[in-house]
Amino acid sequence: MTTAFSLAPLFRHSVGFDRFNDLFESAARNEAGSSYPPYNVEKHGDDQYRIVVAAAGFQEEDLDLQVEKGVLTVTGGKRDNGSAEVTYLHQGIAQRAFKLSFRLADHIEVKAAGLANGLLSIDLLRIVPEEAKAKRIPINGEQPALN
Repeated sequence: MTTAFSLAPLFRHSVGFDRFNDLFESAARNEAGSSYPPYNVEKHGDDQYRIVVAAAGFQEEDLDLQVEKGVLTVTGGKRDNGSAEVTYLHQGIAQRAFKLSFRLADHIEVKAAGLANGLLSIDLLRIVPEEAKAKRIPINGEQPALN
């Protein structure tokens, strides 16, 4: 049984928000399907954000960050221990490969990333250009008419 539903009625009175429909539908489908590794999304100010990924057991060369078409992808590759002499009696630290994707809003840029104490921190900053900022429109002002 599917729980699919249409969000079209919500978007009848909006213009240019087609991408939000896709976001809601992908969240409803839970495309990621996995909660590994755990992560936090933090807000540190009006325009500052941080994603913190628990990457226990991974080193910098095991992780890859990439931004393409507004999607930040964090990939962790499984390392080869190289030591066949180790026999695990219990292996609780998962070092399996993973892929996390985060859809970035408009004007969000990745500023820095760092790995410390098993936590991968990715700093994000919203940089809104002047032409995208709110502007006051004068009524009966000296603006050219639209044709």
